[in-house]
Amino acid sequence: MFNTMTLVKVIGGVGAPLLIFLFGNWAAEALFTTAGGHGEEQAMAYTIEVEDAATPAEEEATSDEPTFEDLLASADVAKGAKIFGKCKACHKLEKGANATGPYLYGVVGRDVATAEGFSYSSAMQEHGGQWTPDRMSEFLTKPKEAVPGTKMGFAGLKKMTDRANVIAYLATIGG
Repeated sequence: MFNTMTLVKVIGGVGAPLLIFLFGNWAAEALFTTAGGHGEEQAMAYTIEVEDAATPAEEEATSDEPTFEDLLASADVAKGAKIFGKCKACHKLEKGANATGPYLYGVVGRDVATAEGFSYSSAMQEHGGQWTPDRMSEFLTKPKEAVPGTKMGFAGLKKMTDRANVIAYLATIGG
C-alpha cells in the first residue's frame, strides 16, 4: 500500500526544492548585504558624484546650441526615417493600423489620444491638446516623465537632433 521508498520520494520531492530555496536565499544575502556592527545588516549603496547640473530647460536656454525650432527647420527626413526604426516595433505608419502603440499616420498636428481604434491609457487621454512638434519633442525625450501613467514603455530619444529628425519624418507621413 504505502512503502518506504514512496515516503522517501515524497520527502525528497518536498525537501530538495526547500533546500535549494534556502541556499539561494543565503547566497543572495551574502552577495547583496554587508554585516554592520552588532549583527545588523546594511544594504550596500554607491554614491555617484555629479556636477551641479542645470535643468534641461536651463541648459537649452543658456547654451550656444541651436534651439529645437532651428533643428526642426533644418531636420534631415532621411535620418528621421532611420531613427523611426526604433519605433517600428510598436507603431505603424498606415492609417488605422494600430499595433502595440497607435498608428502614427498624420500624427503631427493631430489631437492627442485620437487614433481610431486604439485603447489609450487614461493618463494619455487626460494629457489632451495637439501633437505639435514641441509637444512631441517633450514627450519623446522621456515619455513616462512627460505623461506619467502612459503605457508607452520607450525610454526616449535623448538627442534633440534625433527628435527633430524623427518628427520631421513623421510630418511627411499623412500630413
